Amino acid sequence: MLAASLSNTQTSGIPMTPETKIHILRTMWRIRRFEQKAVRHYANGEMAGWLLLDIGQESIAATVRAAMLPDDHSISGPRGLGHAIAAGLPMSSIMAELMGLTSGCSKGKGGMFSLFAPDRNHWGCHAIAAAQTPLAAGLAFALKQKSIPAASVCFMGEGAMNQGVFHETLNLASLFNLPVVFIIENNGFAMGTSEERSSRSPALIAQRAEAYNMDWDHCTDTDIQLIHEKVTTALDRARTQHRPTLLEISTMRYYGFHVADASHKKYRTAESIDHKRNHFDPLTLWSQQLITEGHLSSTQAEDIDAQAKAEAIQSGVLAKTSPPPTIPEIQQDVYWETDQNSPASHIGHHFFQ
Repeated sequence: MLAASLSNTQTSGIPMTPETKIHILRTMWRIRRFEQKAVRHYANGEMAGWLLLDIGQESIAATVRAAMLPDDHSISGPRGLGHAIAAGLPMSSIMAELMGLTSGCSKGKGGMFSLFAPDRNHWGCHAIAAAQTPLAAGLAFALKQKSIPAASVCFMGEGAMNQGVFHETLNLASLFNLPVVFIIENNGFAMGTSEERSSRSPALIAQRAEAYNMDWDHCTDTDIQLIHEKVTTALDRARTQHRPTLLEISTMRYYGFHVADASHKKYRTAESIDHKRNHFDPLTLWSQQLITEGHLSSTQAEDIDAQAKAEAIQSGVLAKTSPPPTIPEIQQDVYWETDQNSPASHIGHHFFQ
């Protein structure tokens, strides 16, 4: 018998307090202002390599994190700046990592595709499509084996849905009853390829979960209250029943796949981006909703934005106080054997000379 959608199951949900709602807004502004500042540093030649932005998608990272408990774990695909900020990584350590400096969270050696914070149960960004999905299942397996009532949350784009390793992961997650929640941030394009051109699937891509007897559901990034309810339900199911969930959230990224994606207004229209930004921007809508509900004044909402902007500016200043890693430092934290000077480290060559 096929699994039912979450909307057909009994859910209790945990109501969001006014403090939680304001925290989500604050996190969304922090993500946006940080990434806008990172773009400027990139344009000034202070960063190299990839820079994938979450601008337009901030509500997902902020709201999912607000529904998680301290023992829960998270892991991201390549578009993971927002997830790292929401997980609590300091802006300055992320900025330094993007700049390749030693005060970065991975000592300036990982860049965009690192952002690890084991102390916060956040296991970084992974560049290869769907590479993080079996790792998320592994985290869930460990939680279950250790009898820890917690869940593993896996952020992914819809492009990862077509990778074979993800289907293997879904099968094992359902077969072994693993406490994992897969969050599909569906922005419609895997790099520059539309979902219509890459996926032969039903109207909702998350419905594929039915083939694996998994619960699934869908919502949009503009309904933050609904995101929180659905994520809370999925997390409760994972913690108490050890059952996986596939949750699809429709969204839109305002920039291209990465900042050097010069064609992102060719494979989609500039009008569609402007329409979303001007009329359905989750940050604007959520701020207005909190003001309407009486949780914030317009002045307080502006102060939250100003504080986020100041923090983002300061993150760049703090990051630049540290140097890039030296050549000997680059060779550290690669092989455990060489760092520990074990007998194995004296056999053969571990690094190119």
